[in-house]
This record gives sequence, structure tokens and C-alpha cells, in this order.
Amino acid sequence: MKLVIAIVRPERANDVLEALYRASVRGLSMSRIQGHGGELDRVETYRGTTVKMGLSEKVRFEIAVSDHFVERTVQAIRQGARTGQVGDGKIFVVPLDKVIRIRTGEEDTDAVTPRPQPEQTEGWGAE
Repeated sequence: MKLVIAIVRPERANDVLEALYRASVRGLSMSRIQGHGGELDRVETYRGTTVKMGLSEKVRFEIAVSDHFVERTVQAIRQGARTGQVGDGKIFVVPLDKVIRIRTGEEDTDAVTPRPQPEQTEGWGAE
């Protein structure tokens, strides 16, 4: 099992989501972050004062996948995020020691494999 972490441009986030969906990759977390990488520092004028902007807005994806989904996930992210310009981002693939699905108690590969949702019989969405 691996945790795939991707840092991408915010304007490419929807393209990454679409590429992941087309690759049948499900179950992810997404958050807005700030960071600094290889892109040039931006200089902006704010109320007449020149300010050096050291951090850029980015989007971070975290996706836990079984080993046979790693390459598919990485390729989908690359396809969705790539502009060919400095600042496109990075993808990190790190090992996962343990994963537990809270709802069912399933562990490891079973916990990162998508499962169909049980039929709802009461509450929201029940008919």
C-alpha cells in the first residue's frame, strides 16, 4: 500500500480530479496549501508598497492506494496537472504501514479498495 501525495496548481485541481475519476481512482483528500518550490518569486504592489510574495497557493491531494493502483494514480495526476511550466508541482509516493477502514474494521489493502455503499434504509437519502 502507498500514500500518493500530489502538490499541484489550484487552477489544475479540477483537471486532476477528472483524470483520477477516469482512471477509477476513488477515495482522496484535497486541501488548499501554500508553499514555495522552484518557481520564481513574485513581486506585487499592495497599496503602493512593493511586496515580495514568497509563497504560492497550491492544492494538495492525498490518496491511499493498493500497490497495483500506484502507477495508474501517478499517471492520472501527471495528465491532469501538467502545464509544462515551472511550478506544476510534485508527486510523492510513500509506503503505508497500516490502514483501517473505520466503518467495517477492514485492514490494509481491503481498507483502501473501494466498496459499494450499503443500502440506506433510514435517515438522509432514504426513500
